[in-house]
Amino acid sequence: MSGAVDDRQIVARQLERSPRAFRRVAARCPYGLPAVTEQDPYDAEGRPFPTTYYVTCPHLVAAIARLEAAGGVERWSRLAAGEEELASSLAGATEEQRLLRRELAAGRTGRDGGDSLRLGVGGSHSPRHLKCLHAHAAFALARPGYVLGEKILAEVEPLWPAECCSSSLLDGG
Repeated sequence: MSGAVDDRQIVARQLERSPRAFRRVAARCPYGLPAVTEQDPYDAEGRPFPTTYYVTCPHLVAAIARLEAAGGVERWSRLAAGEEELASSLAGATEEQRLLRRELAAGRTGRDGGDSLRLGVGGSHSPRHLKCLHAHAAFALARPGYVLGEKILAEVEPLWPAECCSSSLLDGG
């Protein structure tokens, strides 16, 4: 890995845009590059950024998008509502997310007056209906022990590619 390229630059290259509300890398791939970032609850202009953990690894982004395209959001919403272990895991992650967002906001309420600080994983108003599998996978990678997110990640095959999908980004690719 090149010492001349920092995490923020790599994340910008992974996303093909400047990251909004970027705080830090929360989880790395086996190759040592950013896989999940932690976002501030508000960007520099005070606009809410409701996704605390954000998948940036191109391989994971594409793989989870395929799960979503195959009806994964609806399927996992049904499973989370119908299985006690998943429902309990989601409820715990929702509360953890709310506490974390308030902590990261450090008293700031942004343009929304603090309304977004009450949102669940991925900015969901209703924890019973998942909005985005990417956010649940990111939460599981950033905060191990989130059973629902870990089960979603278990469907990503392979979880990590045989070769780093972001290594070319180190040279400005």
